[in-house]
Amino acid sequence: MDAIQRFEGGFLLTNAYLLSTPGGGHLLIDAPADTAQWLTQNDIKPLALLLTHQHFDHVMDTAAIAAMGVPIYSWNAYSTQLTAEDIVKQWGMPMSVAPYSVDHELAGQEMLEIDGLKLELAHVPGHSPDSVTFHDRERNILISGDTLFNGSTGRGDLPGGDLQLLCQGIVEKIYSLPGETKVYPGHGPDTTVAAERVGNGVIRA
Repeated sequence: MDAIQRFEGGFLLTNAYLLSTPGGGHLLIDAPADTAQWLTQNDIKPLALLLTHQHFDHVMDTAAIAAMGVPIYSWNAYSTQLTAEDIVKQWGMPMSVAPYSVDHELAGQEMLEIDGLKLELAHVPGHSPDSVTFHDRERNILISGDTLFNGSTGRGDLPGGDLQLLCQGIVEKIYSLPGETKVYPGHGPDTTVAAERVGNGVIRA
């Protein structure tokens, strides 16, 4: 089984990731639309769902996955302010996120261990106030959510956003990681810390 698998769902082509654990289980990170169906088709019930942040496109299937008996981990408790669904409705896109409960709030924590898998947590606000990255140091894997993309960064103009704060957090908390660290973002292809240090025009600007 690969250390990491990717699923892309929803109209914004949002990435979900499945990490294998030393104990033989899986951790799911983010839950775009149709993630629950993908899990069912592959006969996988993850040990936990970890949310990089709660913007609507990353949590559309969270309630469905919680109904499978999967505990939900997020930096903060669920709120419609964090899901930003009201903003999307203003764009003329009729949608709604099924409410869910966060079982484990991660705010203030720097480490999480589930089934033998140790993940280092870094709070990197600026795209969303609750944005958190998950770093598997042993396997050089970083799940960055919508903080850092391949050649770009998350938006800073959504409610609670601040592009300068986001860029500062990326430099301090992501660029400080080993260059060979593989970065798996919330949208688009993967990259590495070394490649982004050199080639990310948003941060350089």
